[in-house]
Amino acid sequence: MDQLKTLLEQEFPVNEQCLYLNHAAVAPWPESARRAVVQFAAENVDKGATDYPHWLETENRLRANLATLINASVAEVAFVKNTSEALSFVAYGLKWNSGDVVIISDEEFPSNSIVWESLAEKGVVVKKISLQGAAPEEGLINAISEGARLLSISAVQYASGIRLDLKALGEACRKHDVLFCVDAIQATGALAFDVDDIQCDFAMADGHKWLLGPEGLGFFYVRSEHMSTLSLNEYGWHMVAHPGDYYRKEWDIANDARRFECGSPNLLAAHALEASTSLLCNIGAVTVEQEVTERTTYLADKLTARGVPLITPAHSIGQSGIITFATNDIDPAEAWKNLMGEKVICMHRGGGIRFSPHVHTPYAVIDEAVEIAVRVCGW
Repeated sequence: MDQLKTLLEQEFPVNEQCLYLNHAAVAPWPESARRAVVQFAAENVDKGATDYPHWLETENRLRANLATLINASVAEVAFVKNTSEALSFVAYGLKWNSGDVVIISDEEFPSNSIVWESLAEKGVVVKKISLQGAAPEEGLINAISEGARLLSISAVQYASGIRLDLKALGEACRKHDVLFCVDAIQATGALAFDVDDIQCDFAMADGHKWLLGPEGLGFFYVRSEHMSTLSLNEYGWHMVAHPGDYYRKEWDIANDARRFECGSPNLLAAHALEASTSLLCNIGAVTVEQEVTERTTYLADKLTARGVPLITPAHSIGQSGIITFATNDIDPAEAWKNLMGEKVICMHRGGGIRFSPHVHTPYAVIDEAVEIAVRVCGW
C-alpha cells in the first residue's frame, strides 16, 4: 500500500496545488497522461505522421484497457466523442413503435433524459421513476414488470450519489425482455463495473471524469448479440470491414463495434486516456473501488461529526465516489463560489455541495476541505 501511495503522489501533483474533490465533473490528469501527450506532440512536430502505426498501437491498447475495465471483449467496445453520442446511437439506432416505453429515473443528468424525450415524435413514451426510499431499485423494477422497451439508467446518480443495484435491474430486464442501457460515466474508473455481471445490452462513458482522461473521448459498449440491432446513422471510411483498402469498389460494415466509428480517430486524446486507463488497470478496479469508497465513507463520517446533514441517502453513503451535503442557509451556488475561492475544487449539485474524491485523494485533503466547508456554510 505504501508503494501505491508513492505512485499516486507522483502521478497527481494536483494535490499539492489545491483540494481537488471534483472528479464527478472533470478530473485532473495523472502525470503519465501529460507525458504521453507531450511525447505525442513532439513526434508530430519533429516527424509528422511518421509514427502513425505506433499511434494506432496506442489506440489498440486503450481499447483493450477499456474492455478490461468493464469486462467486455475488445470487439464490443467503440470509441465515441462523449456519452451523449453513444446514447444517441442507441436512441436513433433502435426501431421504435408508437407507444414504446423508455424507463429512466427522475434524477438523470440531461444526457440521459433529453435523448429519450427527443423520440416523442416517434410515439415513444418516457416514464420517469422516483428513486426516493430505502430501495431505489424497487420503483424501476415495478415499472419494468409493467412493460417497456428499454431501461436507461445511470449507474450512479450525478447529483445525489445514489448507486443502484445494476445486477438486480439487469435480471429484471432479462425476465421481462427489456433492453438495458447504462450510463456508466459516474462509475467506470471509480467502481468495479462488469457488463456481463449486470447483463446490460449497452453502456457508455466519457473519459474525463473517473477515467482521469480528457474530454472528447469515451467508450460505447454494445453486447455482441445486439451489434446488428442498431441501425447506423453515420457512415465513413473507418467503419467498414476493410478500412485501409481505399480502392475497394464494394464495402461491408465492420462486424464489430468499429461500425460506430465513422471517421478518423482522436489520437491526441487517445494517448492521454491510454495512459490514464493503464494506471487504473495496473492498480486494479477492485482496489480502486475499495480506496474510493473508503474515502467517501471517511468524508461522510467527518461531515456528520461536524453536524453537516448529508443529501446523499444513507443506503448510498460510501458506495460511490460522491457525497453531497447541505449548505445550511447559504445558497449552494454561493457556497460553491466561496469554496472555490479557498481552493476547494468541487461543484454545487442536488441542492447542496458535491465532493467527489478519487483513489489518489489524500485523507488530509478531505480533512481540510471539510473544515473549510463547515466554516463557509456556517455549520
